[in-house]
Amino acid sequence: MSDLSVTDLHAYTDGQLDDARRVQVEARLAHDSAATESVRVWREQNEALRALYSPVLNEPVPQRLLAARALRGRWPYYALAAGAMGLGFGLGWMSQSYRTDRFVEAAALPRRAAVAYAVYAPEVRHPVEVGADQQDHLVKWLSKRLGHELKAPVLKQRGFDLVGGRLLPGGKGPVAQFMYQDAMGQRITLYVSLSDAEPRDTAFRFSQEDKVAVFYWIDGKLGYALSGEMDRASLLAIATVVYRQLNP
Repeated sequence: MSDLSVTDLHAYTDGQLDDARRVQVEARLAHDSAATESVRVWREQNEALRALYSPVLNEPVPQRLLAARALRGRWPYYALAAGAMGLGFGLGWMSQSYRTDRFVEAAALPRRAAVAYAVYAPEVRHPVEVGADQQDHLVKWLSKRLGHELKAPVLKQRGFDLVGGRLLPGGKGPVAQFMYQDAMGQRITLYVSLSDAEPRDTAFRFSQEDKVAVFYWIDGKLGYALSGEMDRASLLAIATVVYRQLNP
């Protein structure tokens, strides 16, 4: 990352630099694509962490913790707290790499989906491997390769028909891509990959990857990303239809 330290990059990501140092870091980031990408991924991780843990801040304090306040003047309480803290640090250290990998994976999903869209959506003769006329075969084939039952949503109510799909390489194995097209020739793609991200994290997230808008979410063992060159509201409306069909 050139002469930018990891400490500087983390501080910049978290908004902890003073104005003078922030300007210096931004000037260097303008010429360091690798460091810029690291900052982008870390910010995605921060957003994922906030989405996952922010609701806890609004929960009432458990009664067992309120009762524990009465014991603060006794040494066993401190011994117990110290032991629990030590265990927490130990477990946190052991799981740090695992959690980081999961958040990095979730943050990489929209970028990979956008790249796949940019590569295949403009194709005239070979946009897909298997056409919509073989939809049953397509879905069964992709399901078998991913080791998970897949569905090809029906988007006629939004003006899009299935063109077909293809198998792609992903970060941790095969990925499925379904392509749709409207009467004007506009295309959108649904990118489906296996995921190790937090399984209860089903909220929609939005990412703008250059000209490609992406709504993505994690649902169980699968990560979904809907991509298209359209405004955010229009793509969200289609993503909502997709989500409802995948979760009837």
